[in-house]
Amino acid sequence: HRGGAGMGAPWVVGYEHDHPAPRRGRRPLGHSCPPQVGGAHTQVRRRRERADGGERARACGPDGPMWHPQAMSADGPSPLAAHAATPAELRERIDAERKGEPFLVFRDGDSDGAQRLLALGEGTSRVTIGRSPANDIALGWDTEVSRLHAELERLGDEWTVADDGLSRNGSFVNAQRISGRHRLRDGDVLRVGRTQLAYRRPEASDSSPTAAAGGRPELPPLTATQRAVLVALCRPYKDTELATPATNQQIADELFLSVDAVKAHLRTLFGFFGVEHLPQNQKRSYLAMRALQDGVVSRRDL
Repeated sequence: HRGGAGMGAPWVVGYEHDHPAPRRGRRPLGHSCPPQVGGAHTQVRRRRERADGGERARACGPDGPMWHPQAMSADGPSPLAAHAATPAELRERIDAERKGEPFLVFRDGDSDGAQRLLALGEGTSRVTIGRSPANDIALGWDTEVSRLHAELERLGDEWTVADDGLSRNGSFVNAQRISGRHRLRDGDVLRVGRTQLAYRRPEASDSSPTAAAGGRPELPPLTATQRAVLVALCRPYKDTELATPATNQQIADELFLSVDAVKAHLRTLFGFFGVEHLPQNQKRSYLAMRALQDGVVSRRDL
């Protein structure tokens, strides 16, 4: 049977086979009808679920789902996910990467989910995370975070995270609970409470060629086919920045290439633009954004 929370006797499946259907607007004595979709019972249940953190609470606006602090759950999108970021936020990350210093990416629960970047430059050796305003990263909106939850510390050129019994609910790196000190690697996602923080460590400046003033390291010369693949990848951005890069099949159809050939050219381009370290579902968006921002592909090409 299906029970309505707080509604008395259960709704018995098959009741209608043994009793005539009641007239519209009346209920069988001793029984409760299932709650109507969107009715008061459903609204009460949803409010309870939100209070318990039992679902990813998302409010709907005129343009679709809007961000909510509870959306930063363990199964939510990574702060580095390109599809969850606006073009302006992607540009902000790319600018931070060009500085060559490690940084953290997370979303602010007090500002409608605005992206926040925290630089971990040479002058920073320790960063505390917790719910107290005294922390370097204060997550006052997250009730599952302890007042002092975890700390990041620079050891030489590396950054580590430690949760030596500081928190009640623990800290997780890439969904694995940590104990003691854990070294962070580029792309790692740290979760404290319901909040996710991504660690980015661009390539060290001494391993890259010197960049021209105000520019990025000079790209190797592109072959005609590599450039054609890059233009085709960016083509959906012709009319809007809120686009998705072309798929391998779309590029192959446009250039009369095999999908395997397109993949091979893209792997080379990922290396040229320094995005090969990103998760697979982010490389294409970052490659397209950098190609457009650096002027390698112009709107006229599209």
